[in-house]
Amino acid sequence: MGATGDKVKGRYSFIYMLEDGQWKIAHHHSSVMPEEHSGASASSAPIADDEVRSLFSLWNNALATLNPDEVAKRYSKAPCLLPTVSDVPRTDYDSIKAYFVDFLKKEPQGTILESYVTSGPDWCMDDGIYEFTMGATGDKVKARYSFVYTLEGGEWKIAHHHSSMMPEAQLAASSGAPAPIPDAEVRSLFSLWNNALATLDPDEVAKRYSKAPCLLPTVSDVPRTDYDSIKAYFVDFLKKKPQGVILESYVTSGPGWCMDDGIYEFTMGATGDKVKGRYSFIYMLEDGQWKIAHHHSSVMPEEHSGASASSAPIADDEVRSLFSLWNNALATLNPDEVAKRYSKAPCLLPTV
Repeated sequence: MGATGDKVKGRYSFIYMLEDGQWKIAHHHSSVMPEEHSGASASSAPIADDEVRSLFSLWNNALATLNPDEVAKRYSKAPCLLPTVSDVPRTDYDSIKAYFVDFLKKEPQGTILESYVTSGPDWCMDDGIYEFTMGATGDKVKARYSFVYTLEGGEWKIAHHHSSMMPEAQLAASSGAPAPIPDAEVRSLFSLWNNALATLDPDEVAKRYSKAPCLLPTVSDVPRTDYDSIKAYFVDFLKKKPQGVILESYVTSGPGWCMDDGIYEFTMGATGDKVKGRYSFIYMLEDGQWKIAHHHSSVMPEEHSGASASSAPIADDEVRSLFSLWNNALATLNPDEVAKRYSKAPCLLPTV
């Protein structure tokens, strides 16, 4: 102190915030050194950590009244509230009350998930993460918090309260990209398409595809890249009354998109046939709904390669039974019936 030459130590906390492009002091706590000061004053002993944490319940109970006056009374005479969903610092009773008029419409109730306490004579600080359940909607919202409490008239009051959204979730939201969808939810998207098949309505199936789709179907060489061509494909396919089951699934996902590749099997209700195929679905969010942007379906290549080249070898007993067809034609005593048993380019070397 220049006026006296005295030297004085103190503890400090500065919280700065950007305001109009400049860093400003939003909160400054300065206190004497408690061990030096304890002998010189009658300050109370530091509050226990559990008691600090319990102070949150006084504020939370005030929220439960849904009365903004009750909440505002929990703050000190010279408070600073930096709220979760308002850019405006609230530094007096009226501005704090005004903030809670709107916030209380959500019927919030909070729970502390993580808490880190610091305390000294007549003050304490609780920092951490809390989660609110909004009674009006059922939504759950996590946020980070700092409470600085001071003794005022024998009561613990909130001198400083800083609440902010979880930054990683906030950064994802600001980029416009939703969080990746869980694998189980990706696989469940198949049921939306399969349920559309069950309606036997080609329009319902075509609606499951995006505005700019690509369908490479199992039994058509023609890529389908719009609503009408996709609908046309399913007009014929749905006559088989197909219902699918996923046998193997391999999921990849990212913000706003996901992919499910694997093997599915269809039971054709019209015939009872079962058919396996390989699939790739790429889904994307479109107007808040998951739509199929790409769908590639193909036959099982090992099963198909033999069928496309030649049928499987005929069994020996079946070969022997073919004689009966010719022999039965002989029994008709009609040479035309016998001649029909021969191919279009035959060769007969007769007995006599």
